[in-house]
Amino acid sequence: AELQLLAAKAGQRPLLIGVDQEGGQLNALGEATTPFAGNMALGAARDANLARRVGQAIGRELAAVGVNINYAPNCDINTNPNNPACGARAFADDPALAAEMAAALVSGMQAEGVAATIKHFPGKGDAKVDSHYRMPLIDHSRERLERMELRPFRAAIDAGAKLVMTGHFAIPSIAENPLIPATLSRAVMHDLVRRELGFRGVTITDALDMGAITQGAGQIIDVIAAVRAEVDLMLLTADPEVAERIYGGLQLAYTRDLFGKIHIEQSLKRIATLKIWAAQFAPPSLDVVACTEHRQLAQALADRSVTLVRNDAGLLPLRLNTDTRILVMMPQPKHLTPADTSEHVTPTLGTAVRAYHPHVDEIITAHSPTDNEIAALREKAAAYDLLIVGTISASMNAAQAAMVNALLSPDLPMITAALRTPYDISVYPDAQTHLCTYSILPPSMTALAKALWGDIPTQGKLPVTIAGHYPFGHGLVADS
Repeated sequence: AELQLLAAKAGQRPLLIGVDQEGGQLNALGEATTPFAGNMALGAARDANLARRVGQAIGRELAAVGVNINYAPNCDINTNPNNPACGARAFADDPALAAEMAAALVSGMQAEGVAATIKHFPGKGDAKVDSHYRMPLIDHSRERLERMELRPFRAAIDAGAKLVMTGHFAIPSIAENPLIPATLSRAVMHDLVRRELGFRGVTITDALDMGAITQGAGQIIDVIAAVRAEVDLMLLTADPEVAERIYGGLQLAYTRDLFGKIHIEQSLKRIATLKIWAAQFAPPSLDVVACTEHRQLAQALADRSVTLVRNDAGLLPLRLNTDTRILVMMPQPKHLTPADTSEHVTPTLGTAVRAYHPHVDEIITAHSPTDNEIAALREKAAAYDLLIVGTISASMNAAQAAMVNALLSPDLPMITAALRTPYDISVYPDAQTHLCTYSILPPSMTALAKALWGDIPTQGKLPVTIAGHYPFGHGLVADS
């Protein structure tokens, strides 16, 4: 906010300041802001008006601190359950649901003067590797891309999204060269974005220090290639020396006519237009950040999204004797990808359960427990009457899956909960009572406890298919 004040005092248009404030697992501004459960929770809630209100609240808080660009929403559809970088950052694996939620979130955010950035164009939900490390290949036909990946982007553009962020992945059915990332492809960034989709806003690269792109010719060459592809803004490393070298390289390329001057002029006009748009909005007071209204909205999202997948044992809603001994377990949160702020989240599942029952112990396990640790946990669990076990992307963590399967016993009632991606039950399919929260943030833990004791009805529906187990849209209703 102080930087924006300095710019205003100097008679300048607003600075363009952007962050990743997606909600869920990626919140650049951390615990100071309202903890919204994220995109997949919105997909489970299936309420466009709720998504718009969440977008407004996120936008309002960003505007209050001087941020006028949010690198969100993620418009990828998570068609690969083992996608290492997408998962619960996506709304769904269904293009229609993702399109509806994306458009609503964009509309809400921009109503507060924060430009939405739809990413990662033209869609990397089916990626098998993380572009922070290597370049994924999205090898789908153009027909498939039109039917699936592009639909949320079209909807978000129609809703007025101000920015499109490129993706660092090969997409041979569109790009003129099957070996280059979409970021550097004129066929993607000009022919598809500008001509076919009619996007008139600002395009921006994903971070240019990611492994998918640094394995190529070098950052200066890549930036020149991105400019030639008609990308407007380059997302560089925070290292000022690197930025200065790249700027010098761009100046040299400009003097040598390595890209058309008209392209630079058009980019400058688009950037100026974005600044003029941002200047129309007066920032709200800092009092809106994590205000009561926003925290209530975050809780409403968490409550609406919690999904009851299985209740075969008829445990829910819980009706326990006061002397019932409960053991709560969940893994220590950690960053599972560079696009992750989970490590900073304090586990609160035990605290949420204690609000309903007097005899609750909690164990925060290792994120990937060893065989010896699992054996010790099983021994401790035998002293309790009920287990409540949360997992964090266990479908991609064999150790967590082994822990849950080792704890399953016909003699000890157990409730499992997928606290991030909803696919976890696929690796412990014998669990009889299972829910999904899509987030480890405190409102989601509170919502889980509320659902267990019947304080709220379970209304969430799976926004993805769990292949071989549960279809898209599955969700049981446990009345409050």
